[in-house]
Amino acid sequence: MAETDYKEFLKHAKGNTARLQKQTKKVGMDYFKMHTDAMEPGAISKKNKELISLAIAISKQCDGCITSHLASAKEDGATIDEIVEVVNVAIMMNGGPAVVYGGKALEAAEQFYGVDLK
Repeated sequence: MAETDYKEFLKHAKGNTARLQKQTKKVGMDYFKMHTDAMEPGAISKKNKELISLAIAISKQCDGCITSHLASAKEDGATIDEIVEVVNVAIMMNGGPAVVYGGKALEAAEQFYGVDLK
């Protein structure tokens, strides 16, 4: 099986998101406003909100969300060690499916962080 290019996947997903937002008009714009507002730093930093979102994305088995929140967490200063711990928590909370999707998150993290976790 070919390895997924998560950086290309993210670029493609962002294109789909832009298309969706244009076509769904107010509904899409309202959702993305809520997303932006929810991710603003407050009592919890944006980095920690991205890490929380990554754990939820693994639990919900959403490739696009995993990739997006992983990239954003990295941009916000999350370390590879923090990503690995988030995967551990997602596995603890979600069991077997989180093992599969946590593996995908770590594969994507290898590409975004330029490390080899094998």
